[in-house]
Amino acid sequence: MIEIVRVPALSDNYIWLVHEPESGETAVVDPAQAEPVLAAAAARGWTISQIWNTHWHGDHTGGNAAIKAATGCTITGPAAEAARIPTLDRGVREGDLVMLGPVRATVMEVPAHTAGHIAYHLPSESVAFVGDTLFAMGCGRLFEGNAEQMHANLQRLAALPAETQVYCAHEYTLSNGRFALVAEPDNDDIRARMVRVEAARAVNEATVPTTIALERATNPFMRAASAAQLAERRLAKDNFRG
Repeated sequence: MIEIVRVPALSDNYIWLVHEPESGETAVVDPAQAEPVLAAAAARGWTISQIWNTHWHGDHTGGNAAIKAATGCTITGPAAEAARIPTLDRGVREGDLVMLGPVRATVMEVPAHTAGHIAYHLPSESVAFVGDTLFAMGCGRLFEGNAEQMHANLQRLAALPAETQVYCAHEYTLSNGRFALVAEPDNDDIRARMVRVEAARAVNEATVPTTIALERATNPFMRAASAAQLAERRLAKDNFRG
C-alpha cells in the first residue's frame, strides 16, 4: 500500500507526497513550492524520485525546478503542455502508464481547466490525483476549455469505482458546498456533508481527499444532467458570493 501525505502550501493548495514502500520511491504531485515538500520528505526519511504534474499552472509547477535540483528527480506531466512546463522530462498522454515502483498510474486526459490537463489513476490503490479538474463538491474553472469537455470529464471520473479516493489540489470545499446548497437545495446529502465540512474547517482540518461515491451524491457539477446545465452552474459559481 502506498502512503500519501498532504503538504499544505500557499493559501489553499495541497501538494501530495506519495511513497511506495517496496521500492522506496516517492513522488510529488503538483508541487506549488519546493521547501515544504523537501522538508516533509526529509522528516520521513523519504527520497523524492519523481514529480507528477497535472497541468502547467504555476501553483502546481512552481516547486519543480528546486526539487529537481535538490533530488535529481524525474518530472512527468502532460505532453500537450510541455511548452509551458520547461522542467518536464517526460510528456504523457491518454492511456500512458507512469510507474511508482510496482504501482501503475494510468494517465487520463481531462482538459477544460487547461487545454492539456491530465489526471493520474492508480487502480490498484483506489486512488486518483485530479489536480484542478474535480474538487470536493466542485470543479475547476473553464479557463482553456469548455463545458462540454468538463461534463464529459466529470462523467468519466464518476464512472471510476465508488471507493476511489480523490486527491484534488485545493481546499475549496466550504465555498463549493455553500454553492452546492443553492444549486441543489433539496439534496439532503449535501446538507449532511456541509455539517461535517463546517465542523472540520472550524478547527482547520482538511476536507480532502474525497471519494467518487461522495461526489456522485453531493457534487452539483458531477451531477449536472448535461453540458448546458454544467455551464449554467459554472457561470453561477464564478459569480457566487456565498
